[in-house]
Amino acid sequence: MERNVLEAVRLELQQSIDEKTRESAQRFFKEEVKFHGVKSAVVKKIATKYFREIKDRDKDEIFSLCENLLQANYSEEAFIAFEWAYSLRRAYEPEDFAVFERWVDMYVDNWAKCDTLCNHTLGTFVETYPQFIDSMAVWARAENRWLRRASAVTLILPARKGAFLKEVFEISDILLMDRDDMVQKGYGWMLKEASKKHQAEVFDYVMRKKAQMPRTALRYAIEKMPVEMRKKAMER
Repeated sequence: MERNVLEAVRLELQQSIDEKTRESAQRFFKEEVKFHGVKSAVVKKIATKYFREIKDRDKDEIFSLCENLLQANYSEEAFIAFEWAYSLRRAYEPEDFAVFERWVDMYVDNWAKCDTLCNHTLGTFVETYPQFIDSMAVWARAENRWLRRASAVTLILPARKGAFLKEVFEISDILLMDRDDMVQKGYGWMLKEASKKHQAEVFDYVMRKKAQMPRTALRYAIEKMPVEMRKKAMER
């Protein structure tokens, strides 16, 4: 039974390949990325269509289907896996954290996979179970660059609502001088989202740290601030 849904998903992806999409996909990534070449709107439709078929199954069984999709390493299949996982958000339990952590560590190998999984699934998980916020500080110190980016990107949506400001600054402190541009962009983005509800605090943080903060992270962090603040932050 399990293989049938996955076979149907993969067959439909094969039938939906768009050559233009396949040719242009790679240019958004520095690393080599595996794509079938299916437009994102179509992938989303396929994810929704087949989730209807499996939604009554046991959560562990659905996670197992997700894992199978992730093992194939195609970006579209990862997107479907993460959509399915997010569709189960009302059923999340604390022990699911181990599953999500493994997925970041083993299957996330580019910024798009990282952001899709972290913005929605992990962001919602941490809002539901804030006791796991401490794990983000552990990720921020990991060797795996995607775990480090994930430590910041997981907090994007909560930060946008004004939550976890103390943790946003703690994660930023750990990642402050990270040399990886994907990590710099990740924590800069997190600060930018936090600034929507806490502009003064984020500006104050940036002004205190700007001598050490890489310009990439700094530009992201102040992007939504008024012109005068941005000028002041960018002054050497």
